[in-house]
Amino acid sequence: MPPPRPKSILWVDDEVEGLAAHRRFLEQQGFSVQQAAHGDDALALLRRQPYSVVLLDEQMPGRRGLELLGEIRAIDPAMPVVMVTQSEDEGTLREAIGIEVDDYLVKPVHPRQVLSVVTRLLEGDRIRQQRRARDFVTRFRELEARRGATLAWREWVELVAELTRWEVRLAGAHEPGLSEALRTLQESLRRDFSGFFRRHYPKWLANPEGDRPPLSVDVGAEFLVPVLQSPGRGGAGGATGGRVLFIVIDCLRLDQWEVLRDLVTPLFDVEESHYFSIVPTATPFSRNAIFSGMFPMEIAARHPNWWGAPSDEESLNAHEAELLTEQLQDLVGRPVPVRYEKLFSASDGEDLLRRLPAHLAQDGVTALVFNFIDQLTHGRSENAILYEVARDADALRGLTRTWFERSPVLAALQEAERRGVPVLLTTDHGAIHCETPATVYAKRDATANLRYKFGEDLRAEDPEAAILVEDLKAYGLPGMGLGVRMLLATGDCFFVYPTKLREYQARYRGSFLHGGVTPEEVILPVALLTPRRGVR
Repeated sequence: MPPPRPKSILWVDDEVEGLAAHRRFLEQQGFSVQQAAHGDDALALLRRQPYSVVLLDEQMPGRRGLELLGEIRAIDPAMPVVMVTQSEDEGTLREAIGIEVDDYLVKPVHPRQVLSVVTRLLEGDRIRQQRRARDFVTRFRELEARRGATLAWREWVELVAELTRWEVRLAGAHEPGLSEALRTLQESLRRDFSGFFRRHYPKWLANPEGDRPPLSVDVGAEFLVPVLQSPGRGGAGGATGGRVLFIVIDCLRLDQWEVLRDLVTPLFDVEESHYFSIVPTATPFSRNAIFSGMFPMEIAARHPNWWGAPSDEESLNAHEAELLTEQLQDLVGRPVPVRYEKLFSASDGEDLLRRLPAHLAQDGVTALVFNFIDQLTHGRSENAILYEVARDADALRGLTRTWFERSPVLAALQEAERRGVPVLLTTDHGAIHCETPATVYAKRDATANLRYKFGEDLRAEDPEAAILVEDLKAYGLPGMGLGVRMLLATGDCFFVYPTKLREYQARYRGSFLHGGVTPEEVILPVALLTPRRGVR
């Protein structure tokens, strides 16, 4: 936050004799008040010393207050300016708003009105920051009490969502001490979460009808199909039951969605839910599960030619359109038209936006996969410039928002809103900011991934750094040969080999990685966006 300005007011008004009571009241509140009867006098005063705020009368002899504003900004671009006028004329109000005055008062003005406006402009950020800090300290004690507690999956969702909101709020308030306390709590809760996941995940898969969270395989049935079949969502019609835009933003963390939501709410009513990614929390597994409604071992059994080696990421995601078409037919009981596009670059986005109106005019599902954030998180490890501009989670959120504001995702959402087409927006997995190397031992055939590995005789030097899975089928994964195990990293660990410890530490420490088991990778947003203006 910028340093506070001195508590001084420059009041520019040709009727200075009528301001005596206002001046006395403001001085009693600790402000010094300087008066100027003409615009030129005010400009001269501003050139000599700084003021907290300028109260500027609109109607004065000579130049109008609005005409002075440009010169005031030239002297001090950050100077808060409040327009004071006798006119309630809508044209004057619009003109004042158009040239960005900070507030607007209509005479007669009560001294307390002036105090309220000045206080909001000068101390609003500090007051809000103090309130935010006080609220967090009160709530933190309650949240900290949940450390080590036995939580059900719904309680984990609520807790992680609340901590994410606090993380974003505290980062925006520039409260490093409170943010550090929150980070310490999050680190402890990651340990609790890995234990919870280790105990419950195989049970969820063994008893799919029991009490379990929605998983990647449930996104189609629980979230997408109900929108497609709902006449009241604004996109219904035709033999297939409606139109839906289905957007998957690869590797979108819950905190990144938190800073994007307000860019979407002017266009849509937002109904937010959450689901758990399957593991490994990596695109070949989690995104295929979304599009197919099946676990990897089921895909491999039904389509053996579509499922290759686990390291062959590109080929493993080559059939998402076919998998979605198949899943929707199974769920709906009839063919549902699917238009599928995967975007990697800006030129891909330009091409898509030319085709999108025709896509959205047709019944069925238009499915779009955007890979920018996943590319950003991967590229950050290899590119020094990207690493500098996205050094931590807060910087990554800022970069994500900047991209989204100019992205084909937002353009696609705007087109859907114009056409009254509802949108289901989600992601396939998150990512975790990794700082801790974890030594693993493996044979040469082990996969190269940094947060999950398959291979024979795999083990982690520190058992707390990873979940060891001996029975792949209990985790919904196809068998990979006798003795093949899986390691899933926990906490902020990334896997290194003892022979390459320094090389991996130098290259990957501080990277955003995925594939393992943390709330940041597993608990994900899914948002139903209903156009505010309906079908047109």
